Amino acid sequence: MKWLKHLRTINHHKRLVMKLCFSVGLYRQGLMHDLSKYSPTEFFVGVKYYQGTRSPNSAEHEAKGLSSAWLHHKGRNKHHLEYWIDYSLSEEHNMEGMKMPVKYVVEMFCDRVAASKTYRGDKYTDSDAYDYYIKSRPHYIIHPETDELLHKLLLMLKNEGEEKTLTYIRTEILKKKNKSRH
Repeated sequence: MKWLKHLRTINHHKRLVMKLCFSVGLYRQGLMHDLSKYSPTEFFVGVKYYQGTRSPNSAEHEAKGLSSAWLHHKGRNKHHLEYWIDYSLSEEHNMEGMKMPVKYVVEMFCDRVAASKTYRGDKYTDSDAYDYYIKSRPHYIIHPETDELLHKLLLMLKNEGEEKTLTYIRTEILKKKNKSRH
């Protein structure tokens, strides 16, 4: 019954992201979030490597040296910073992070909070997503402005709580973005 447990985990995570996205006004992104997880490429790998306490992509990577599900997932979901990595225009042609549109940075924030809630369960605290980010941050290839905004939001969540952070995103971050269109 691993398939059912995996499906429940995906559905639980998706509902949490949807609730967070809806609370800041990102309705389409809340509805469309992580639909690729239901594709055979991602779903069957998730079932095979399901553990319930962390992403099955990590277990697949440990077992095979790569995660086919993750490679599929990050290439189809714009809320992942890895989607936005491209060659630099510098002479070295290094890889670099492209600046992410604000709505995807906000969705990434919601995704990280929901993942922390999903995998930490009753042990979840508002500092979990920030702590995970800080631990992983040294190896990220991310645009400085994207990094700055995500860091700011995760730190605000840690220090001031979810309700205040979501209100700030809705009234300041996304409101400013929408005003700049007019």
